[in-house]
Amino acid sequence: MTGPGKWTDLRVRALSGLIVLAVGIFAVLQGGLALLLLAMAVSGLSLWELARLTGPLHPQRSILIGLLAAGAMASVLHLHGPFWLALLVLPSLVGMIGARRDRLVYAVYGFAIMLSVYAFVAFREGFGLAFAMWLVLVVITSDLMGYFGGRLIGGPKFWPRLSPKKTWSGTVAGWAGAGLVGIGFALQFGQPVWLILFSALTAFAAQMGDIVESAIKRRAEVKDSSNLIPGHGGLLDRFDALIGAAVFVLAWGFFGLPLPIFEG
Repeated sequence: MTGPGKWTDLRVRALSGLIVLAVGIFAVLQGGLALLLLAMAVSGLSLWELARLTGPLHPQRSILIGLLAAGAMASVLHLHGPFWLALLVLPSLVGMIGARRDRLVYAVYGFAIMLSVYAFVAFREGFGLAFAMWLVLVVITSDLMGYFGGRLIGGPKFWPRLSPKKTWSGTVAGWAGAGLVGIGFALQFGQPVWLILFSALTAFAAQMGDIVESAIKRRAEVKDSSNLIPGHGGLLDRFDALIGAAVFVLAWGFFGLPLPIFEG
């Protein structure tokens, strides 16, 4: 049974979410400098939030880590080449210097953030706009279907220890939503049926990305990664699912497994 309390944050959440979505979609459509600036902003602000979540509150130090992450991302995307990819791990290494509550968590998740941002830009530039839009739509649709499915249906929790609000109904609804995206792209671009399953698997990876970030916040005993986005919390609260999805797709391709090719 649903009550009005479950929907009190919907208006603010929807408005701020639309603004973030509009900025993101604009950068993805434009590519080039716009996408580079978005990648710098996402990596820098996300590492700033992570530094605050996993260590003592040293505002200047967290800001410096964020600036380092943004600069490293700009360098990797501008200079290209396998040698420069090593810069993606730089914020993790620097952030481990000095006192930190969760060194390993910070290092691994910090690298995952940098890797996912780089991967998404590489997808956009290497595989084209349609591929990037497929990934974004899988994550967004899974999140929306999960949000409404969980609140309308409710039921048993998916992983209450790490993510108390996530239900099985919302999780499965997210898979179904991603599958619908897969159907649409398969029909539009003549892709095989396996794209439907691959979209659902990508949605599952996105959900795991959300759960990982929830676990980090629980360890830090905070509700949101920051208060940058009204109704959503911080940037990590909004991009955690895309982090999981992008890393999954990158790993899938790294091991030589087939990726969808959208042409036409």
